[in-house]
Amino acid sequence: VLPILSNVINLNQSFSGKKIIGLSALPGTGKSTLGRLIEELSLRKNVKVSVVSMDDFYLPFNEMKIAIKDNPWEVSRGFPGSHSINLMEEKILEWKKTGVFNYPVFDKALRNGLGDRTSWNTSFPEIIILEGWFLGVKPYNHKESADNKDLLLSNEEVIYRSKIQSNLEKYLKIWKLIDVIWQISPSNFLYMNQWKSNQEKEMFERKGSALVKNQLKNFIRMLNCSIPHKSFNSINSNYKVILNKNREVIWVGLNT
Repeated sequence: VLPILSNVINLNQSFSGKKIIGLSALPGTGKSTLGRLIEELSLRKNVKVSVVSMDDFYLPFNEMKIAIKDNPWEVSRGFPGSHSINLMEEKILEWKKTGVFNYPVFDKALRNGLGDRTSWNTSFPEIIILEGWFLGVKPYNHKESADNKDLLLSNEEVIYRSKIQSNLEKYLKIWKLIDVIWQISPSNFLYMNQWKSNQEKEMFERKGSALVKNQLKNFIRMLNCSIPHKSFNSINSNYKVILNKNREVIWVGLNT
């Protein structure tokens, strides 16, 4: 918490204008919990921060069905191409001009875990922390990736992965609006599988609805296969945090 909090305070004191901090971390890492702590502690330093998930900019349910049609994992959301990118850009630019940030709220527990947009939030932050699991990821130039073989990708997955690479092009205009990126990474990508399982279990206990059984299995497969793992090593992050299997910090510093 403290390194990111320090960054928030320094940005607010040292630079004029509204700033965006990107928080890039795989599902289940704990970025939502971290975000709530940053919001609370920043207020004690008289800095208004809003932590907003890219997930809240998921497409509404009916639009989502069209956007993710025929994906090989049969998931209802999650990968590049399932967000309202133009809306995200519009609301960020509006906030930079007016100081008012108006953004949608997406409830993942609705529709038996399929999720849908429910309402809108309005805040007046000085700094926005935008968080997402593939935030900062850019299209991968090579048609063949080393993990194709390791993950035993099917032909359908390879084809759809190419579509996702095209979808990532649309996110680049959002990445350009971000002033600083913090990347939180596991020391082994596959730790994410258990973290995501635990996250969905906790949501089921809280809300009575979440991804379970084959839904969860397919979603984790999508997280592993939709974007080449090497892409996450190429995120142009300013700072990096590395976690062990228990989500304990084992390294933090400048990303060189």
